[in-house]
Amino acid sequence: MEQCDGGAVSTNPELDGVFEDAETSPPHLAGGAILVVDDEPGIRSFLQRYLKKFYALVETAADVEAAETLRARCHFDLMIVDIRLPGESGLEWLSRLREQGEQADVIFMTAHADLDMAIRALRAGAADFLLKPFRTEQMRSAVERSLARRRLSRENYLLRRQVSQFYALEGVIGRCQVVKDLCDMIKRIAPMPSTVLISGESGTGKELAARSVHTLSGREGPFVPINCGAISADLLESELFGHAKGSFTGAHQAREGLCNFAHTGTLFLDEIGEMPMSLQAKLLRFLEERTVRPVGTNRETPVDVRVIAATNRDLGEEVAAGRFREDLFYRLNVVTLRLPPLRERCEDIDVLAGHFATSLSAELGVAPLEFDEAELARLRAYDWPGNVRELRNVIERSLLLGLRPSEALGEQTCSAGGTAGSEGDAAVSAELPLAELERRHILSMLERAGGNKSEAARRLGISRKTLERKLKFWAEGIEDDVGDEPD
Repeated sequence: MEQCDGGAVSTNPELDGVFEDAETSPPHLAGGAILVVDDEPGIRSFLQRYLKKFYALVETAADVEAAETLRARCHFDLMIVDIRLPGESGLEWLSRLREQGEQADVIFMTAHADLDMAIRALRAGAADFLLKPFRTEQMRSAVERSLARRRLSRENYLLRRQVSQFYALEGVIGRCQVVKDLCDMIKRIAPMPSTVLISGESGTGKELAARSVHTLSGREGPFVPINCGAISADLLESELFGHAKGSFTGAHQAREGLCNFAHTGTLFLDEIGEMPMSLQAKLLRFLEERTVRPVGTNRETPVDVRVIAATNRDLGEEVAAGRFREDLFYRLNVVTLRLPPLRERCEDIDVLAGHFATSLSAELGVAPLEFDEAELARLRAYDWPGNVRELRNVIERSLLLGLRPSEALGEQTCSAGGTAGSEGDAAVSAELPLAELERRHILSMLERAGGNKSEAARRLGISRKTLERKLKFWAEGIEDDVGDEPD
């Protein structure tokens, strides 16, 4: 076999047409070790010369015995094997390799094949199947697909190894002592039926912690979340307990509530501090009796539900202010999990940023981010009023816009007259008071949502009621300041 004018010319008439349009490409060595096993010297020689243009190591063998000798000396990521070999066939060899636990991909090639042979090859564990004659780009594509799967498998393995060093539970990421203690507590309380109250600022991952409790609880039913602040007081009771047909305007048919859907599972009451006082008494009765009475009926149905509640408010202060029932507070506060804000666990920012960069780059189909120490220092210097959710959004924005995370952060937090993305803006933002950073972030999100408060609240992960309360507070503060100015 000789290479000539970008094509392959066979000196063996039996091999004519095996290769078509052999391409000439500039050297571009990539990772991957390849073993070619074929009893035809011409095919072995050509494939070795062709594949060496692209891959670092390409070895050849004429039969299984020679291939085993090479495998004993070197690890191969991919093997390209002719099905018909002297002695042991390629199919028999692959079956034996799989029994021995060999994981390397195998691409079969043959000039004598039928559908039955192709099916047998794929069932034996072949990654691909090429019928001679094949075009060189077909071979290159098959090799690239196999090596890409191999690289992905390795990356997943390494990621799992890295993750195991700081993942205490699925969804709860961190390596600081606070997170370790939190995960230990979740593992301890998860199998118990007790009510759990999760406290923490918006964006700290309260729902993820609740899902972890449910996952480890072993309960057969579903995890059913409901945001108590996102539903009007008139509809919230119906959402929780259901209603009978005609019980109120618009109730055209009977409907079961979420408490029924959560039977044998977990009901997650997010933003429990937003629940109106009129409904708190009914929730207290439900927690004590574990029975559901749909709106408009007198019948009560027992349910087996574990309740987890979450809030970003201090419920003790809400009780003192008369906005939350004291008896309900003590009924919910059997076990409390406090999720720390991100500014209290700065050592986890490196881990979280790397995790989000890896997962989001795969999800979005873009190149992953690389963080140097200076970049990580800028992220650690920021107060993160939006906590882990804000960090995730910054990483996603930087991936989408091709910016460094600190530039994406500067674009988010800079003032209207500032220059987005400069290092100076990021430094200034890091020195602003937490309340001012929160105000700027919320107003910026509201602007990007086109003034739509519901959409802005959804992006921020808070209820519309909370957003409106903050906007009202800032507006009244501005009016007071203006009123105090001299004429």
